Amino acid sequence: MKFPVELILLALVPVFLLFVAWELFRLRRQGRLSVYDWRDSACCAALGLLHQGADKLAWVFVLPLYGWIYQQHRLFDFADSYLSFFLLFLGQDFLYYWFHRVSHRVRWLWAAHSVHHSSTRMNFTTAFRQSLMYPLAGMWAFWLPLAWLGFPPQQVVAVVLLNLAFQFFVHTQIVPKLGWLEYVFNTPSIHRTHHAKNPRYIDHNYAGVLVVWDRLFGTFVEERDSDPCEYGTVKPVSSFNPLWVSVVEWRDMLVEAWRADNWRDRLVSLFGPPEAAEEVAARQRLRVEAPRQVA
Repeated sequence: MKFPVELILLALVPVFLLFVAWELFRLRRQGRLSVYDWRDSACCAALGLLHQGADKLAWVFVLPLYGWIYQQHRLFDFADSYLSFFLLFLGQDFLYYWFHRVSHRVRWLWAAHSVHHSSTRMNFTTAFRQSLMYPLAGMWAFWLPLAWLGFPPQQVVAVVLLNLAFQFFVHTQIVPKLGWLEYVFNTPSIHRTHHAKNPRYIDHNYAGVLVVWDRLFGTFVEERDSDPCEYGTVKPVSSFNPLWVSVVEWRDMLVEAWRADNWRDRLVSLFGPPEAAEEVAARQRLRVEAPRQVA
């Protein structure tokens, strides 16, 4: 019986928990246990479980689509080999970069991805902080080209999940810069800046496994001791309720789109960059508050 690849991340949970324990041990020795907050970590764990449930349900519907594209429309037939696996890994990591970048620049996807950035902490449990709304946002659509190129759907799913598994290990503050590895791979230092809300760091370092895409497309920024990372989102989420954290940005987005005066503002609220959507929301607030001030 073949191992169901959709369960890769769940199978790795014991490994992840061992690293959480190691991180706590190191932080305790350094007198830095404040890096953790049990309420935040519990919220992250609950969000991880919700995400896994939504993810497994999504694969039930999406895998047949991948299969149809692979069976009926694939361009190439790749033999099972280390080379084909490497090409699949490279292709998926490239597409992940663009999924991640778009998720920061299109509000519809940001509504899901912002969940991952909503914690003001940065530790291994932050990696569990995922959104159950990714299937609705359309994350799965970014991997469709892999099936079209000719990679079997099960292999595509496996590489997607292995990419996410790797990213668990970059969510920590106890690992310093890693020398020459910083030029090739995503590292804790590189990913710390990605989670920071400092103006210098925002919307940079979208790497999954390889940081070469950021360096190639001009989105790389280096962590600096002179500008310590401040974690969280520009619009804070002051809740540890995993369900509320999952939907609050969707609620704001849909309410702002509904209240918009014209279709352009509605489209910006739904699909524009987050800062442009915030400008629309600010105009709405001024319009509502102006009559009150006159009264």
